[in-house]
Formats: sequence, structure tokens, C-alpha cells
Amino acid sequence: MKKSKNINEYISNYPKEIQEILEQLRATIKKAAPKAEEVISYGMPAFKFNGMLVWFAAQSNHFGFYPGASAKEVFEKELSLYKGGKGTVQFPFGKPLPIRLITKIVKFRVSENLQKVKKKR
Repeated sequence: MKKSKNINEYISNYPKEIQEILEQLRATIKKAAPKAEEVISYGMPAFKFNGMLVWFAAQSNHFGFYPGASAKEVFEKELSLYKGGKGTVQFPFGKPLPIRLITKIVKFRVSENLQKVKKKR
């Protein structure tokens, strides 16, 4: 797959049913972090607000959501239903996205980044 210049281009590279879920994920993140900037980072759609917030991507059999290790630790219990690594979560194809959980995680990351900015002052 070619490298995408922006999130619209990234999403357009996938079949319609995958595009719909990627757009749902994107909209959920935007709603939870309305001031965040959309970027492509590491070849994936990402959101930035006082530093990187989260990344997401379509993989071969799941949607990857990358909120970082701190969010994985804080939301460990809720995320235990999903596969993933230290800072990653895998939402399987064919199952609804956990919108409320994603929203909580994104809001946590916004708050975390704001705290980092305050500490630097």
C-alpha cells in the first residue's frame, strides 16, 4: 500500500466496510479531542494535541488502536477483553468498536498531555 499524505487518503485505500469503521474511529477521537490535529505518523492516522495522543490503523484482521502504555495501564481492566501489546489494542473485525471506552481513553490522553505541559512551565 502506498504512503498516505493525510487521513482521508489513508482511509480511501480500504474497502467500503473497513472505511466505515475507520471513519467511526476517527469521528470518535475527534469528538473526544476536538482541538486535536489530524496527522499521519509512522504511516498511520494519528491525532496530536500538545504532543501525540493516539494512532489507529486497519490491520489484516483487526483495527489497531495505539493510545500508549500509560493509557493501557490505566484502562487495563476494560482493555483486558482485547488482544494487544504494551501500548496497543486490537479491535477485531466484525465486532462493534467500544466507542465509550475509546472516548474515555482519548480524553485521558488529552488530560495527560495537558498535565505534561503544565509541569514544563
